[in-house]
Amino acid sequence: MTLHRRRRHLVVQGMAYAWMVAVWVLLWGDLSVANVLVGMVLAFVITTVLPMPPIDFHGRVRPLGVVRVLGHLLVEVTRASFQVSRIALSPGPAPRGAVIGVRLRSHSDLYLTITAELASLVPGSLVIEAHRLTGMLYLHVLDAEAAGGIEAHRASVLLLEERVLRALASDDELERAALPVRRAVSTGSQGPAGSTRPSRSWRRTVRR
Repeated sequence: MTLHRRRRHLVVQGMAYAWMVAVWVLLWGDLSVANVLVGMVLAFVITTVLPMPPIDFHGRVRPLGVVRVLGHLLVEVTRASFQVSRIALSPGPAPRGAVIGVRLRSHSDLYLTITAELASLVPGSLVIEAHRLTGMLYLHVLDAEAAGGIEAHRASVLLLEERVLRALASDDELERAALPVRRAVSTGSQGPAGSTRPSRSWRRTVRR
C-alpha cells in the first residue's frame, strides 16, 4: 500500500470511528465522558474485531449539500420530538405503529448506510432491516397515522436520501438514481453559435 493510499485509508477509518462514537452518543442522548469512552471502545471493537468490507467512494463532497442534510435532519428531529412528546403526554389509546418498507433510489452501500443511520436518529422511527441488494429499508414507525400516514413517512425517507445523494454523490450516481443533475448554465463568450449572449469581440465585428 502506497503512502498516499495509506493516509487516505487512515482518514476514512478515522472518520468512520468518529461517526460511530457520535451515533452512540446521540442514541443515548447524553454527552458525557462515560458515553464518549464507551462509544470509543465499541468503535474500536467494531473496526478491529468485526471489520466491514471496504466501500469505495466515487462521489464528491458538496459543503452546501452537507449543510442542507444537517438542516433537514435538525428540522425532522425537532418536529418528531414534539410529536413523540404529544403522544406520551396525551391521554387516550396508544398510537398504531407499523413497519413500512422504502425502496431507495441508490443501491450504494455507503448512501444506504448513511440514510439508514440518519433516519434512525429521528424520534419515532427506527430502521430494523436493510437489504443492500434491493436497496430496501424497513422502518418501524411509532404512529403510522401521524403527519399524513404511511406514504408521508416513505416520502420523508426518500427526501432524506435525496439530500444525502445531493451532498455526496457524483453526477453519474445522481443520474443513475433518476435525480436531475443541477448543472451551472454558462453564459460563455463563444459568439453567436455557442451562446445566447455574444462575446464582446464578436459584437465589435458586427458593428463594423
